[in-house]
Amino acid sequence: MSPRTNDSPRGSGGQDAPRPAEAPEASTAPSAAADAPRSPSPAERVDALRRFAAAVRRGRGLHGASCAVLLAVAMTAGAVAVGGDGRDAARAAPGVSRAVGADVLVRGDLDTAIRSLQAHVRAQPRDFGAWAALGLAQVERARTDGDPSRYARAERALARSLALRPGNDQALAGQAALAAARHDFAAALDHADRALERNPYSERALCSRIDALVELGRYEEAGRAATVADRRRPGVPVFTRYAYVRELRGDVPAARRVLHRALDSAAGPADVAYVATALGNLERGQGRYGTALRHYARALAADDAYLPALEGRARAQAADGDRAGAITTLEQVVARSPLPGPLVALGELYEDRNAPDDRAKAREQYALVDAWTALARAGGVDVDLDTALAAADHGDTAEALRAARAEWNRRRTVHTADALAWALHRAGRSAEALPYARRATATGYRDAAFLHHRGMIEKATGHDRAARASLTAALELNPGFSPLGARAARAALKELEAAR
Repeated sequence: MSPRTNDSPRGSGGQDAPRPAEAPEASTAPSAAADAPRSPSPAERVDALRRFAAAVRRGRGLHGASCAVLLAVAMTAGAVAVGGDGRDAARAAPGVSRAVGADVLVRGDLDTAIRSLQAHVRAQPRDFGAWAALGLAQVERARTDGDPSRYARAERALARSLALRPGNDQALAGQAALAAARHDFAAALDHADRALERNPYSERALCSRIDALVELGRYEEAGRAATVADRRRPGVPVFTRYAYVRELRGDVPAARRVLHRALDSAAGPADVAYVATALGNLERGQGRYGTALRHYARALAADDAYLPALEGRARAQAADGDRAGAITTLEQVVARSPLPGPLVALGELYEDRNAPDDRAKAREQYALVDAWTALARAGGVDVDLDTALAAADHGDTAEALRAARAEWNRRRTVHTADALAWALHRAGRSAEALPYARRATATGYRDAAFLHHRGMIEKATGHDRAARASLTAALELNPGFSPLGARAARAALKELEAAR
């Protein structure tokens, strides 16, 4: 539910339910503590994803054993990122064992933390707090390095902690974080509430509760939860969530003030990079590209490898007219983390440039989105929202509509309303789409893509005056919100003006 770094967020369904956590006997150390195999390099991960995408394109009818083998090869040769943007990576994890200082997780050195915790639980297998910390560290590492196999390891470690100390708040908070990472927000809310019954001041549980309420579309409750969290545990994790809740309600000035407060209180490079990126995203969404680029520069000065800042910079470069710079930056991003948002953005930039081979390059990006979706589902992550957003414009409109309906049935947010509206429109059902497009903009949240979608749907249903207002608002708010979307909005406005 983070301040968005990819403009398409974020969730989904339609896959097998995650298996229940195994609760190993307290006398033996489970495989969660075992040393992980060598993590593939970013290049290996992307190469494996490309090979999987190519195999799927060659054999659309692959089923059963063939598909399973391809998935296994792709996931072991190079797992891909499966949701989340590292927004909370290794920050203020609850219940960190004394065997690993909290500063290790705060400064983002997750690999060191995981190795230390694994060594500790092998030596002290009954330390329930260390097992909980290990589970949470595995969740955060999965969200940053894109290895979905870590979610199963996290599940086992958290189950181990609860077997040793039933109902301990550290493990319950870890389960909330795990459920949120898998986009099971109802379960995340339940786990967070149970953790807070045990420890009302658990920062991780307080933050997961806000996240879950936002992603379930319960914005009023999320606002109250953010106020409670700010009173109990003020700090960067809570400030940024509070700002996002304000943004969703249309109060951009308040969101900006809170994020500046968070940046002033940021204690280390990880926090500076995270908050400065959130500010960059906020300003970019308001069409203030120069200001956004300055925030991204500050984020990258703190952490020059921070992918959300690189992605945000690329999007701001594209919006500000630097298409070549945007393409170069996005190519760097997808070479390390081939997520749907940057893949679609890069594909659209290729289409917009339209140089020789650019259409083939664009198709490759969209094919990688399909491969990512298959692998993410295999890793237990809901991906229907990602599927709906990408497929509506660049894939199978029937699949986009299926995915959007499935996601809407699970959680009713402004983002799922927008996705369903656009999927219906692209499927030729604009009259059905209009109420959802209106709902997506009803909270006051100002997003140029939402306004563009609403305007195109209004045009298709004969509401010309409303369509002109929506499309004009989109282009005034953020004239570079999408290379293809902005072009379509301008063309539609010309048609509407010509018809007056």
